[in-house]
Amino acid sequence: MSDFYMEEQYMVRDAARSFAQERLAPNAGHWDKEGRLPDDIVAEMGVLGLLGMVTPEEWGGSFTDYTAYALAIEEVAAGCASCSMLMSVHNSVGCGPLLNYGAQAQKEAWLPRLAAGEIVGAFCLTEPQAGSKAHHLKTRAELRDGKWVLDGAKQFTTNGQRAGLYIVFAVTGPEIGKKGISAFLVPAGTPGMEVGRPEHKLGIRASDTCPIVFDGCALPAAALLGQRGEGLRIALSNLEGGRIGIDRTALEAARAYAAERVQFGMAIKEHPPIAHILADMATRLNAARMRTAGMPCLSEASQAKLFASETAEFVCSKAIQIHGGYGYL
Repeated sequence: MSDFYMEEQYMVRDAARSFAQERLAPNAGHWDKEGRLPDDIVAEMGVLGLLGMVTPEEWGGSFTDYTAYALAIEEVAAGCASCSMLMSVHNSVGCGPLLNYGAQAQKEAWLPRLAAGEIVGAFCLTEPQAGSKAHHLKTRAELRDGKWVLDGAKQFTTNGQRAGLYIVFAVTGPEIGKKGISAFLVPAGTPGMEVGRPEHKLGIRASDTCPIVFDGCALPAAALLGQRGEGLRIALSNLEGGRIGIDRTALEAARAYAAERVQFGMAIKEHPPIAHILADMATRLNAARMRTAGMPCLSEASQAKLFASETAEFVCSKAIQIHGGYGYL
């Protein structure tokens, strides 16, 4: 990799780090208690280019490469987990499907607004009975008098309350199974669409996670994203990103506390059990970092997603343990 590209990546990282430490970290706990991110913070993320990081400049984005994106989202996560959740979902499964499968008119209408942070994107795939098994969807879309009519319910939609554009997956051909799923662009406020109350979560509470119900939600024929029956492909091809960064701050906090907490005459980081835990945390975190170069990597990404998710839980849990009683408090 040339020095030019590495320098550009570091510039992106440093800008994201400054924003995260100055604007996010001092307020993240308060936002988590309130259960909402301030609108001006989300707007500032748009101005900084953090919401257009997978979108090329021709569509108003700030894309350089996926390494820069990974570095930026890790820094944002270090400042506020909820902001990194919004950023990750918006970029990867909000802008990504439009960029890769959208018609020219769809890109022109939506990508510049998404990349600028004027609106936020959401991804409506999961249903009560269909999480990992995305082809078990019950939401239906029927073509009636030239319009697609959606009926069904979605669950655990990140950015559900804040989003201005929803990418919704529904069955258009139930008789052909996996090949009968299609994707649709649904603007916020469309009649027949109702966003439910945000879920009360144990953590990352400022990132809104909502149920959404579609009851006779009529869309123009042009709302179809990609080709009819291409929905499952669109969904799976845009789930390669994510699970980046949230565990790093936990490791840093654990290291700092282990260096200052003294037991039996020495810092607890000097005790072999704690030292081994810290080493294991660092090893897993480094292994979970992943870089993509625009090549198809669905299988590898699925493996990395599992490993990185388990690593985040492992590192954060161990960080709580290292903090002892203070970790629980």
